[in-house]
Amino acid sequence: MSRTDSAGLFQFDNSYARLPERFYQRIDPTPVAAPSLIRVNAPLARELGLDPSALTSPEAAAILAGNVVAPGSEPLAMAYAGHQFGNFVPQLGDGRAILIGEVIDIHGVRRDIHLKGAGRTRFSRRGDGRAALGPVLREYIVSEAMAALGIPTTRTLAAVATGEQVLREGLLPGAVLARVAAGHARVGTFEYFAARRDIEALRALADYAIARHYPACREAANPYRAFLDAVIAAQADLIAKWLLVGFIHGVMNTDNMTISGETIDFGPCAFMDFYNPRQVYSSIDARGRYAYANQPTIGHWNLVCLAETLVPLLAETEEAGIAEAEHAMAAFGPKFEAAYRLGLTRKLGLGAAEEDTALALELLRLMADNEADFTLSFRRLSEAALDPAKEAGVRSLFKDPAALEAWLPAWRGRLRDAEGMRAVNPAFIARNHLVEDALAAAVRDGDFGPFETLLEVLTRPFDDQPGREVYGLPPRPEQVVTRTFCGT
Repeated sequence: MSRTDSAGLFQFDNSYARLPERFYQRIDPTPVAAPSLIRVNAPLARELGLDPSALTSPEAAAILAGNVVAPGSEPLAMAYAGHQFGNFVPQLGDGRAILIGEVIDIHGVRRDIHLKGAGRTRFSRRGDGRAALGPVLREYIVSEAMAALGIPTTRTLAAVATGEQVLREGLLPGAVLARVAAGHARVGTFEYFAARRDIEALRALADYAIARHYPACREAANPYRAFLDAVIAAQADLIAKWLLVGFIHGVMNTDNMTISGETIDFGPCAFMDFYNPRQVYSSIDARGRYAYANQPTIGHWNLVCLAETLVPLLAETEEAGIAEAEHAMAAFGPKFEAAYRLGLTRKLGLGAAEEDTALALELLRLMADNEADFTLSFRRLSEAALDPAKEAGVRSLFKDPAALEAWLPAWRGRLRDAEGMRAVNPAFIARNHLVEDALAAAVRDGDFGPFETLLEVLTRPFDDQPGREVYGLPPRPEQVVTRTFCGT
């Protein structure tokens, strides 16, 4: 590992590295054989105050692959624990990812620069610390699609080929993903210190998270209770947004729930094609714990885990602390329901009355019964709202087109905002078959054309894109993807 001052790309200011040493392991990334840039995210680079052209240099590729430690970088692997499929693991941590530093973006927001696939750390257990090209490109595609949909998410600054192979189900080309986040502290980070009964560290972590993500909480009578309330509200809003675009995270372990309220870790995630509340894609979710409709319940469960860690900070006695935690958690359900129902009725151009909500829920029932495509049903309804002749396009998505005979007139009678529907109903999502096709072309043939085109389409999800209509269509029967994989 070399250190250089030849590429002053990043102006690092590393607040997490100033926390006590037991929060992380200081470790440099492991160099790779032949780093070469696959793609730089120019708009995100500019948002971070970076020069996109400078990021395309060989010096930048060496930094983003982990071969060179840039000036001001203080590489570290973060410690955290987590409940994985409901089972507590007291030590997880960054086993194949290294935080190389933090920058302040053009909006004054602190952002992490994190390299996934950067080599082994003391948290790697039996892993090799590396990442394969396919999962790196999947995260690039889906995280940028989520950002374009307006959903809080980690982002991708760059993807770098390593010139090496990694062993998974066979030998695969390796890559490193440069991930950007408002912060990488997780529910599992709090669980790590709670499991060790390290109250001093819990307090330091909570103070850090408040200062970084929820500074207004410092002015509250009980800052730690205000912090818990803020995280609950952020996660309730996030999960509602997931459901409103048909997104299924696939592995909602507590180590994959950020304190900042961003979506993180796009392993076996998927966007639903045909509406099914019980839909599961993740190959490791055999019992459907993280099915589409279970996500709010799991979000609540994960937040209970966070609340339990904060009990010693919430009040002077354990009994009073538990009472504070329980009172805070009681708000999750109403906050989620309010966000979800408001979003759902907006997708249909309706108001907020009970009758509007009932009408929206009835549509979902009809969609499930008729295996209608989730995204396209709402998009075509947004077109039919402005042109009744286009109702035929909506009916054609249903196994029984007559299923909408009563619903459509009732909806039209309550329609209030036809013009606004297109702004909340995307034409394009990261459909599983398109993602898989793009990954296969890159991994198998070294052809990044499909990856580039798909990214271009997904960064404008609400726009009509003449000539690219195929990217908005459901999969044909032979194209349906039934399982997605973690890829670690």
